Amino acid sequence: MHELVMASALQLARRIREREVSALEVVQAHLEHIAAVNPRVNALVQITAEPALATARAADAALARGEASGPWHGVPFTVKDVVEVEGVISAAGLPARADFRPAADAVVVARMRAAGAILLGKTNCPPGGGGGWTDNPVYGPTNNPYQLAYSPGGSSGGEAAAVAAGMSPLGIGSDSGGSIRLPAHFCGVARLKPTHGRIPNTGVLNHPGGLFSDPRTQIGPLARSVEDLYTALDTLRGVDEHDSGVIPMPLAGLDDAPLGGLRVAFYTDDGQATPTQETQQAIAASAEACARAGMRVAERRPEAIGAARAITERHWERQKLSGEQITQLFEEWDGFRSRMLAFMRDYDIILCPVDYRSAGPQPRRPLTRDAAREDISTFLGAADPLRFSVIAPRVPWLAPWGRMAPPAEYLFVRDILAA
Repeated sequence: MHELVMASALQLARRIREREVSALEVVQAHLEHIAAVNPRVNALVQITAEPALATARAADAALARGEASGPWHGVPFTVKDVVEVEGVISAAGLPARADFRPAADAVVVARMRAAGAILLGKTNCPPGGGGGWTDNPVYGPTNNPYQLAYSPGGSSGGEAAAVAAGMSPLGIGSDSGGSIRLPAHFCGVARLKPTHGRIPNTGVLNHPGGLFSDPRTQIGPLARSVEDLYTALDTLRGVDEHDSGVIPMPLAGLDDAPLGGLRVAFYTDDGQATPTQETQQAIAASAEACARAGMRVAERRPEAIGAARAITERHWERQKLSGEQITQLFEEWDGFRSRMLAFMRDYDIILCPVDYRSAGPQPRRPLTRDAAREDISTFLGAADPLRFSVIAPRVPWLAPWGRMAPPAEYLFVRDILAA
């Protein structure tokens, strides 16, 4: 079972397609693993076992007829609880929604299903889907699978914990101010916050989409493999004739840009929140690996990054601002982006810490003594969080926290080429 639950999503897709293993076997293995692990981690809050098994049987029957639905034929996936699923409770951690069952799938769920993926369930999040800790009055806290007394962060903490613990090979989360990036960092998995305008937010609670409503918020995948992120992005992207902020945007291939000659700027400290020594060492080692791969690497930090948090804090308080103040805010935001664009005339990539710290203890609701001492690392195959570094290509955006990377379209490299 461990072989199946710790395989990458694309590895599972290939093995199912080549009939080395059935979709039913894969789904059953994940459901058994969820039953064993989830009571201690509390990552999945709704488990769609019977529909998943039925869909897996149908997928195997289709494959026997020579029919495959798409790149994810027979592969399980999970979604953050703010992402609506037809007929499945979507509480999003809010007591008022504890029995709410949507009438339709969110666009991202529909697209994953159309590509052959099989939904295993929904994962925990803070109330309403936003916040730095994954805990709520409906389902309680999610625990970090590396250390159960620690938090996976938030707000897509349930997804990060599920993927890290092998309960899901591929998850769908959402991110405004680090809600995919932070928990993935805390749990040691790969993740992608796509460029604004790539993926529709349609059918996601408190994620209105559109050109102006909240351009900071995007839907994106989490996985244990960079290749999985790319294929998920390709599945999820594109206009849906509803989210007015999504536009047709070409997607280059993973191999279209040769590594040799790429220009890399890196920094280990943004000057506002000094990272841990281990984090700084990981970034420096990643920069050295980039150089060994033939990239041109320079230690340089964008001066504009220091303005990011102040702009974000004003955006959070925009309901209290006058019309003139909101206009000024967006002028400053545009100015920030222009300064970042100017910086990136000389660089293709910014390499920097995701956050200044690693995972820490749960801030509330302390675990029982026995649970706090328990460690399920034997169930895990994900890498140490510090082995993952962030590479941000040339699409600068508002860095939502001064201590984080600019949330452009990220590529996450495990041990950067293992060089």
